[in-house]
Amino acid sequence: MLIFILLISFHTIISAQKDVYLRAHLWEKEITAFSDSDKKEFPKKKKILFVGSSSIRGWRTLEKDFPECYTINRGFGGSHLEDVNFYAPQIIFPYKPKLIVLYAGENDVVAGKSVQSVFDDLKNFFASVHKKLPKTRIIVVSVKPSPARREFAPEFAALNSLIETETKKDKRLLYINVGSPMLDARGEPKKEIFQADRLHLNDEGYRIWRDALAPQIRRGAKGNFR
Repeated sequence: MLIFILLISFHTIISAQKDVYLRAHLWEKEITAFSDSDKKEFPKKKKILFVGSSSIRGWRTLEKDFPECYTINRGFGGSHLEDVNFYAPQIIFPYKPKLIVLYAGENDVVAGKSVQSVFDDLKNFFASVHKKLPKTRIIVVSVKPSPARREFAPEFAALNSLIETETKKDKRLLYINVGSPMLDARGEPKKEIFQADRLHLNDEGYRIWRDALAPQIRRGAKGNFR
């Protein structure tokens, strides 16, 4: 009897562990801050949601760069696609955005995840969003080049290629290549568009993103891309 009880207890513990998201502690403060902000003033629904890692979080001029849009920023630095997927019920679905602008995947590759694994997480993102919000359009910003992560250029290129091909299968999806205008004549990342860490964009870098995204955001705010 005692052995039976112990086996049941062990199975219960294992099942509980499967339900625990092991990376949740990394983002507790940021996700809580989003929740607190929503409680004070809930964002307008059916607007433009920017979500992803630090390149989204650090985009402090969204309202200025896209004055014709009501934008919501739910970027959290260092995050992976799996984190965005896990927190979607808290930072995506409640806003019912008509358009999502996603930047994610870069940190995943740098952390050692395979290109295929990251791509699978992205497809899971598409599926989960369109299960809850079937009319929502999604713009995926290409994984950017940077001087600090130049050695990952082949993996970034492979991931971007997969994303571009996948987004062509669905008229609600669009891939935006921001990498080309970020390169100099030699094909190297322009140093002048990055902060001192040689990784994160400065204002000049975000202007490149703004110019690449603006016309497509206007399209996506009105209807499907094709």
